[in-house]
Amino acid sequence: MNAIEVILAMLAAVVASGYLARLSPLSLPLPLPLVQIALGALIAGVFHAGVTLDPATFFLLFLPPLLFLDGWRIPKSGLARDRAVVLELALGLVLFTVLGAGFLIHWMIPAMPLAVAFALAAIVSPTDPVAVSAIAARTRMPKRLMHILEGESLLNDASGLVCFRFAVAAALTGTFSLAGAALTFLWLALAGVAVGAGTTLAISLGQRWLAPRVGEESGSSILLSLLTPFAAYLLAEAAHASGILAAVAAGITTSYVELRGRTTAATRVQRAAVWDTVQFTLNGMMFVLLGEQLPRILQGAMASVEQSGHLSPWWLAVYALAINAGLALLRLAWVWVSLRLTMYAARRRGEAVRKPHWRLVVATALAGVRGAITLAGVLTLPLLTPAGEPFPARDLAVFLATAVILISLLTASIGLPRLLDGLELPEEPAERQEEDLGRRQAAQAAIAAIEQAQFHALREAADADVYANAAAHVISLYQHRLALDGSVPGDTDPEQLRKADRAEREMRLAGLRAERETLFALARQDRISDHTARRLVRELDLMESRAR
Repeated sequence: MNAIEVILAMLAAVVASGYLARLSPLSLPLPLPLVQIALGALIAGVFHAGVTLDPATFFLLFLPPLLFLDGWRIPKSGLARDRAVVLELALGLVLFTVLGAGFLIHWMIPAMPLAVAFALAAIVSPTDPVAVSAIAARTRMPKRLMHILEGESLLNDASGLVCFRFAVAAALTGTFSLAGAALTFLWLALAGVAVGAGTTLAISLGQRWLAPRVGEESGSSILLSLLTPFAAYLLAEAAHASGILAAVAAGITTSYVELRGRTTAATRVQRAAVWDTVQFTLNGMMFVLLGEQLPRILQGAMASVEQSGHLSPWWLAVYALAINAGLALLRLAWVWVSLRLTMYAARRRGEAVRKPHWRLVVATALAGVRGAITLAGVLTLPLLTPAGEPFPARDLAVFLATAVILISLLTASIGLPRLLDGLELPEEPAERQEEDLGRRQAAQAAIAAIEQAQFHALREAADADVYANAAAHVISLYQHRLALDGSVPGDTDPEQLRKADRAEREMRLAGLRAERETLFALARQDRISDHTARRLVRELDLMESRAR
């Protein structure tokens, strides 16, 4: 069985995992990554073969598109509103976790060098929003809490991976300078963000210049969006900046460029479907690949345990449970202290503060699920040192990171639904108000545009009554949305119906274009969030595709 056939089998396993995960009862949800890991181990057992990827290649193939998509789709208004809490979790908690968990790991496993222990702590510090969303889909979780967790995961991916990079460099060279690391971090961050944003802007300007001259092909535009994160990543790495931050910045910039509304509806609909498929495939492939390598990783981890003086393989379980307990306690302590400081600062500003229920605090700590980023990062640990010797305790570090992913997934999938069950959550009217504002003003703009289109059609078309009836029909639909009275005229003659259908389609398209332009304008003015605008525009895009 050659490598290509194994990869095809892994892709089939990703497809099968989506169905198998849905077979689990709602009372005991089965996380999708666990199913994919099990299928990967099954592939390794059946084929007795595996796929060995160079760590740098693995990092390049999987991380840029996932980070780009996170930056693209995360609600920016919620991120700005809760920026203080997000930064406390994404930056402060990461450093707190690296120090606390790093010393804990080295104390438990003296055979693992301190630099490698810090690298392991750094790579298990980022949380995974995809895993949390999959678990939260089966239970009620406050949207604001989900937005905070998504913002945290977006930024702690970058901070955790940068810390991981420094720790690995220290393990390879045996030296570490705090001042040098601080300066390097500034360059990595600032240059990475600049390269990522610049890449997206340059591609957008190029498309804007080409489209009026040669037209726009949906396939080319979608392929270009898929290549954007790789371009940002490679350009940043060539400039010795952070490719991770470049991919994130490229995604965030893309979300703002998207608000200009220059992409066609068909392209947006097709692009969203392609990116959803890419996200599902990449996440699934990483976990299947982990399961495929799990037997070999376990053997190497057992050898590392023997070097530490423990002959029983059960010490692996002890290490994994202890690290997970340490991570949970560190996160809970940070969340509690961070909440107290935030409430204190709000009271000093004279703001009304509502103390959250203790179960929400524990849920915030429990929702720190590790996933794809942790897995992709730990698999990039070098295979050899510069001296040509095996990287110290590499298999043990990969195994422990894998165990952290599995245990955190199980803990959250079992604990979160029970923790939040029956909890009365506060109402969050802001999103509903934004949606109402968007729909109302878009409908008003659509009526004005249809009236304008009707005026031009009546001057140029021979069948003026057909266009008048079509315009009245479409306007009545918008008036119904605005809670006004309207009538729906009809006709039974087939030829007239066909003419009415063509005229109505023109009126509908005119109204949809006006709605979309208004929604983009409202988002640019920060009167509605980009998340709300994107959801409403997607509805309009689907309507336009159906109308066409």
